[in-house]
Amino acid sequence: MFEDKDKPYVLRVAELIYYKVTDIKKENPEMTNIQAFEVFMTTKDYELISSGEFHDKWFLDLKKNNLIDKTTGKKVNDETMRLLEIQKDSMVKFLIKIPKLYYAKTHFPLEISQRAFDHLWRVCESYEMWCNETKQKKLITLNILN
Repeated sequence: MFEDKDKPYVLRVAELIYYKVTDIKKENPEMTNIQAFEVFMTTKDYELISSGEFHDKWFLDLKKNNLIDKTTGKKVNDETMRLLEIQKDSMVKFLIKIPKLYYAKTHFPLEISQRAFDHLWRVCESYEMWCNETKQKKLITLNILN
């Protein structure tokens, strides 16, 4: 899918979010990053991640394959699996969504939606930091860190 320079497994979901938001911006060049994140929060990919289904499917594939990751061909160790479980739990906790309650009458995001937005933003910041640290600046398209 994307170039892999021994990317930590915990960045897999960050990369997915990052590139889905990037795709939204490519389709709507007039959008700001903030607007693109808000649109992402209405997608099936967001639902998969926020429900835990993204991680559940991944874990199931790993277990069926003796913890060998199909993308890297490497065995995922127990410590990494624990970290991925923690990541899944935090995604479910922070990305909780209450349908049709995104904005209050004042058109400001409700606290719970703002918390989800902030979490997505931080996740994408971590992806850009990894890109910077591994000198893969060409992967940075949103420039969240700037």
